[in-house]
Amino acid sequence: MQNFIFDPLLVTGFNPQLHPQETPKNLPDMRVIMSSLAVRTVSAMHVKQKQNATICVGIGVFLALNCAMVNADSQPLELDEMVVEAGREKDLIGTTGSASQGEVSQTQFEYRPLSRNGELLEVIPGAVATQHSGSGKANQYFLRGFNLDHGTDFTTYVDGIPMNMPTHAHGQGYMDINSVIPELVKKIEYGKGPYYAEVGDFSSAGYSKMFSMDKLPEGILKFTGGEFGYYRTLLANSNKVGSGDLLYAGEFNFYDGVWQQPEDSKKFNGMLRYTLDKEDWGVSVNGKGYTNDWTATNPIPQALVDNGTLGLYGTMDPTDGGKTNRYSFSTNLWNKGDNWKNDANIYALYYDVNLYSNSTGYADNPVNGDQIHQFEQRVQTGGNIEHTRYNKLFGFDMDNTVGFQFRHDEIMGLGLDRTQARQLVNVVSHSNVSETTAGVYLKNQTYWHEKVRTIAGLRGDFIHNDVTVLDTAMHDPLVNAANSGNAGQALVSPKLSLIIGPWFNTEYFVNGGFGYHSNDARGTTLQFDPATGAALDSSTAKISPMAQSRGAETGIRSNFIKGLNSTLAIWWLESNQELVFSGDAGTTEVRGKSHRYGVEWTNYYKPTDWLMLDADFALTSTRYVTTPEGEANNYVPNSVGRVITTGATVVAPNGLFGTVRLRHFGDMPLDSSGTYWAGSTSIVNLGAGYKQKKYKLEFDIFNIFDSTANDIAYAYQYAYPAGATPQTDIMKHPVEPRMVRATVTVNF
Repeated sequence: MQNFIFDPLLVTGFNPQLHPQETPKNLPDMRVIMSSLAVRTVSAMHVKQKQNATICVGIGVFLALNCAMVNADSQPLELDEMVVEAGREKDLIGTTGSASQGEVSQTQFEYRPLSRNGELLEVIPGAVATQHSGSGKANQYFLRGFNLDHGTDFTTYVDGIPMNMPTHAHGQGYMDINSVIPELVKKIEYGKGPYYAEVGDFSSAGYSKMFSMDKLPEGILKFTGGEFGYYRTLLANSNKVGSGDLLYAGEFNFYDGVWQQPEDSKKFNGMLRYTLDKEDWGVSVNGKGYTNDWTATNPIPQALVDNGTLGLYGTMDPTDGGKTNRYSFSTNLWNKGDNWKNDANIYALYYDVNLYSNSTGYADNPVNGDQIHQFEQRVQTGGNIEHTRYNKLFGFDMDNTVGFQFRHDEIMGLGLDRTQARQLVNVVSHSNVSETTAGVYLKNQTYWHEKVRTIAGLRGDFIHNDVTVLDTAMHDPLVNAANSGNAGQALVSPKLSLIIGPWFNTEYFVNGGFGYHSNDARGTTLQFDPATGAALDSSTAKISPMAQSRGAETGIRSNFIKGLNSTLAIWWLESNQELVFSGDAGTTEVRGKSHRYGVEWTNYYKPTDWLMLDADFALTSTRYVTTPEGEANNYVPNSVGRVITTGATVVAPNGLFGTVRLRHFGDMPLDSSGTYWAGSTSIVNLGAGYKQKKYKLEFDIFNIFDSTANDIAYAYQYAYPAGATPQTDIMKHPVEPRMVRATVTVNF
């Protein structure tokens, strides 16, 4: 962690009051030491003129540590030395809208063993990222009792670009973050629940926002080698170009894995970012490229592993796998004045994917097998603009924000085919889709009292879908025409939060709000089964473009014990009846109304400069409101009921460091009746090394106790080998065995 010493600052003519919600754009999220400063201006922060004002000096999202009273004609004020930390070390009292909002910085990533990119989101307390179909495919995510699939109810933004993809070939909200380079993530902001006006689609369970580094203090050359054919190289650096900074990076990653059929994964990431950061305005221009090609091992039947037909790391179809490409360009801009600020971004990207998967063996087709091919190409464009004013009305300080978001997805060659060994057997559905979404939101934060504030939000969203079916299995122009068309819907989502305190460095929250996720555009115009041509019933034909949810939460955030940041949240979330388009079948699945409630307790403790401890616990109950037809119970399949993550990191003054982490999740039913359960999974990872100014050596041991538990599991019908009678069983994908990786990092 770097130390920054601030030069004396100048105040002339007025007494500023820092607004705690403001984040300075031109200051780094790093450790800052201020010693004996003459405070005379606060140019990096929003200020208000006031006769006897409180100056709160800080950095990052929370800017309210160590306050001092100043009057209009006072002399420069001497401040004692203070340290302001980033990420989970930050004192967030007074800056967040709920107990389940937070921030994680690069400081917390640096010593954390990461076996895959999806684990970046596991820094969010209660989140689980798993994998079931090769390292190139988007991870499966679980949070707050949701099987998020690949992102249906949790949204992620990277430098302002929404990563979730509506009407994706594989699944609605597909969220692939393999294009992120972990070492270049400056911070992740997150929030859980539908209480935040600035996020819309796919955010019922929560959101995360990733921000990239603008520049590096020194160049990075990093090489990692490990068991099972793992190799990774990263080169990153930044240079001064004109008045700004140019950051450039390239990453190569190859991996075979432990699987009987090697992954032969080949990943490349490239990034260029140019940033101009001035006192009252700034702009960054970003270009990124990502490509990946891999062979996948999909879940296999537990029964066939038990009887020796398949090995634990075996496969039912060695030709499964995929290939994907993503290229994006974006621009972020900001400017501010004495009582206002603007933020805006625009982006455009090209994306394509080809996925081959066989999860059921020969259950549907006893001759050719059940492999499917899901594919698409898309061009995505969009942007966001937000304006905030800091006002006073009837004597109350308030922040008023208005924002507008726009997105258009032009999806070409969106399709589902039946294949054998990646060769076409028959078409199921081919379509072109145009999908446009627009959202406007209003947010008001009012400070009614020094210990009482409210955040009221109102969000309106509109979706318009235009679907052209090119072909189906029936090759019937009448079916194609009937399944084509357009659909739209508008939805209003109110939000409200009450925050009181702090007392004894403890703040209290009550939150409520409505959220939603969009449905696959193909399902909104579908009238006939594309595989059989049969007419669909009214419950699955022409589903609504949006599925609404509502939730509430109460919680506390406390820094009462020095060095300990702790939160406790009790929450509830209800989803309306969800009609979900299945990319694996080309039809709509009917899912009932559900409710979820739970408790989360998070703790981050730094008792000394060299020791960091964290422990997070999440317990959830998830049920359908009514028991599904033909089922003995009302469990929601694949809803994780228990998540525990804990860790300890030691960073010694002599450069030695070590970390140990436990990741546990369990209490997961695999069907509504409760006949099948996934069992618990507990993984312990260990990291250790030695760091000096210009180099770092580290060793990571993943799954140190060599667990063979499930990384993910399902329960559905399969048949294997060819000619076998179809039957239902647990389909498992195990965690990877103990493996060691060594990394050498050189800074230049």
